[in-house]
Amino acid sequence: MVQRLREDGLLTLGIVATDSEGGVVGYAAFSPVWIEGEDCQWVGLAPLAVDDEFRRQGIARQLVYEALDMLNEFGYRGVVVRGDLAYYAALGFVPAAQGQLHCHQFGTDAALLIFTLAEDALTDLCGLVEYAEPFNLLMD
Repeated sequence: MVQRLREDGLLTLGIVATDSEGGVVGYAAFSPVWIEGEDCQWVGLAPLAVDDEFRRQGIARQLVYEALDMLNEFGYRGVVVRGDLAYYAALGFVPAAQGQLHCHQFGTDAALLIFTLAEDALTDLCGLVEYAEPFNLLMD
């Protein structure tokens, strides 16, 4: 999926964590999402992955925090993620329903979470969130 996002020019940001020898141990990817069919300068976080051997060391948290800082500097307004509420709430994400956003692409709204980067990121914004086409491959 990441390769397809890259090939289609839809990989907004990819951030990598490496070990002391330069081997990749973690990765976070961000790609555009559309809200009610419009580009609102929001991105989706997926995938977020850390090698089993390096889990529970805060690598994923650091990848997300660094990426959020970079996305903020680039002028993006918000981030959506489909994931565990308890995990992502500790990183500052809240249920998307609080922002009147929803996504049916993955079969449920309950796991959709948001992180706003701009103070007015949710002003006049509500509706259906759609991920890029390569995410539909996950549903096949």
